[in-house]
Amino acid sequence: MELYTPVLALIILATVFAVASIAMAAIIGPKRYNKIKLDSYECGIQPTPQPAGGGRFPVKYYIIAMLFIIFDIEIIFLYPWAVYFDSMAVFGLIEMVLFIATVFVAYTYVWRRGGLDWD
Repeated sequence: MELYTPVLALIILATVFAVASIAMAAIIGPKRYNKIKLDSYECGIQPTPQPAGGGRFPVKYYIIAMLFIIFDIEIIFLYPWAVYFDSMAVFGLIEMVLFIATVFVAYTYVWRRGGLDWD
């Protein structure tokens, strides 16, 4: 249990610091509220009215998000391969070439279909 004492002390210290910072900001911070400060900020443009349930995002937004996740996962798979490259020899090289080729085919398909155009 004594190995966890520093970790527990750090968690308590971080919690106390976070709560104290929020409390001090509320106590010491300026309190000059007016209509302009409470209004929503959209880079100087008047806010557009939104439907009751919120606005709908275009499908392109979700496609780009999924593509980001796919290529992010590809990078995660490249790290262990790079670390153990010497021990895997030719087998590891062939497997990674097949993996990257598969992802490249998917990438070219999305590119040709216009999935990366943000219009």
